[in-house]
Amino acid sequence: MVDLEMGTDDLKEEAKETASWASMYVRFETPEKPDSFIALLEKHGFSKAQVTNIIRRQPELLVSDTEKTLWPKIEFLYLIGFLRPDLTKLLTNYPRLFKTSLEKQIIPSFNVIRNLFQSDDKAIKLIKRFAGILSRNLDLDLFPSMDILRRNGVLESDIVTMLFRQPRALMFNSVRLKEVVEEVKRMGIDSSRNKFVGAAFALRSMCKSTLEKKFDIYRRWGWSDQEIREAFIKHPVCLKVSEDKIMAIMDFLVNKMGFDSTLVAK
Repeated sequence: MVDLEMGTDDLKEEAKETASWASMYVRFETPEKPDSFIALLEKHGFSKAQVTNIIRRQPELLVSDTEKTLWPKIEFLYLIGFLRPDLTKLLTNYPRLFKTSLEKQIIPSFNVIRNLFQSDDKAIKLIKRFAGILSRNLDLDLFPSMDILRRNGVLESDIVTMLFRQPRALMFNSVRLKEVVEEVKRMGIDSSRNKFVGAAFALRSMCKSTLEKKFDIYRRWGWSDQEIREAFIKHPVCLKVSEDKIMAIMDFLVNKMGFDSTLVAK
């Protein structure tokens, strides 16, 4: 059991219980490291619930070297512009960042992101959306997808905008992305238009069988395949929503509002 000498009574009690639970997964030689870790979190504004959440998800952090490995990561996040409420939220939602190398991974990844956006502020906003980007190998997980889009004529500004809005969307299997890009091109969408990227990632979000099921739903409402493609070109979200939502919307527009199905397609 870890004996805590600092913090509120509630936090101490909760931390004791959590540390006791964590001792089933990690071995405490002495209480100094667990005490130091919990004290660090408390000092930087982590709530009782946040401390508990972090320890339960990454119990091995209790035996980390607080000064050498944990504090430098918190310090770096402060230095690049994170405020305390955002920092505590970020590390609670993604405590794996505590275990990621600062020099070899976090700093290089941040520099890449900042250079892409030419803005610290946008880089921070992106990290808030997807903290995992700081712990991913961008040479393998991001750059191949960006290169595929560039080679197919997608504007750099559209690629960067997609990364900012949906960072996870660009970090997936590049082989599948090639297939999706070719499919979007066959549909007649110009790769220089900003809708190209949205259409590509709408298709990427589903497997071929799911896409075919959605086509079948629109067909049942009297749409031709050409009308489905034209609707998708105008509004990629029409194939991104769930099958149930497609049915509900079409039922409302056609049966309740009285619109002709082909008019909806247009």
